[in-house]
This record gives sequence, C-alpha cells and structure tokens, in this order.
Amino acid sequence: MMRSSLHKNVFLLNQLESHINSYQKLNDAISGETIGWHIAHSCQVINSITNVIVHSDPSKAKSKFSFLYHWIMFTNFIPKGKVKAPKIVIPKKTISKEEIIDEIERAKANLETLASTGQNKYFTHPIFGDLNVPKTLRFFTVHTNHHLKIIRDIH
Repeated sequence: MMRSSLHKNVFLLNQLESHINSYQKLNDAISGETIGWHIAHSCQVINSITNVIVHSDPSKAKSKFSFLYHWIMFTNFIPKGKVKAPKIVIPKKTISKEEIIDEIERAKANLETLASTGQNKYFTHPIFGDLNVPKTLRFFTVHTNHHLKIIRDIH
C-alpha cells in the first residue's frame, strides 16, 4: 500500500513538472497565483512535512479520529479557497523556473526518504491532527491533485 502511494505521488510530481514551461501563466478568474506558484506550493508541502516527519518521535503521536480527513480522502476533494496554507509553504510571489525545478527534485527525493522512514512517524496537520506516514502520503496525493486541477483550469 505504501509503495503504491509513493508511486502515485511521484507520478503526480511528474505531472506538475510537465507544466513548468507555463510557470508564469496566470488566470485571475481561477486563482490569484501563477502555475509556478501552485507547483512550488505543492512541492513545499511535501518538503516541509517530510522534514517534520523524519524528526518526529512516534511515541508522542496522538491518535484522533478526524471525520473531515476521512471525508476529504474519500471524496478526493479539497474545497477551493476554504483553507489558508501556513506561511512556511507559501512560495514567494516571483519564483524562477530553476527554483521550481529544485523544489520538484527535492520533493521527489523526500518521497524516497519517506519510503525508508518508520510508518508511525508523523506530523501534526492543523485541521486533521497527527498523520502517520501512510496517511500523510494519502494527504499528499489529494493535495497535489487539488493543485493540478487548479493548474489545468488556469491553462
């Protein structure tokens, strides 16, 4: 299961990468951010969360049922514009193509890092609570798909 989640996320990163040449494209009717911003944001989420997971102590994780997490993972749908991203994963307004490529490469490497990380390591999501590695990978899939949909709409 975890391997297939990893492969799915690498596949999604490759899809993000396929939009790099349109990184400056903007459609205010869809989003106030460029395609490059959405690519960088998706990767920064993976990169920053992986860093937290790697340094986490699984014995401190608190198990909590989150109806919202299960609903979003079941429907594969994050409502657009309803949640504000933490500052740590908000890219700067002007981001270069090279910076976006670096973010994608780091995200791919971080997915490989998660493959060899204990499954009970975790990060605390501000809405969903503590998510272990398999739940985090599922979150990455839904989150990246959310931004891919926005990118496709911008095109």
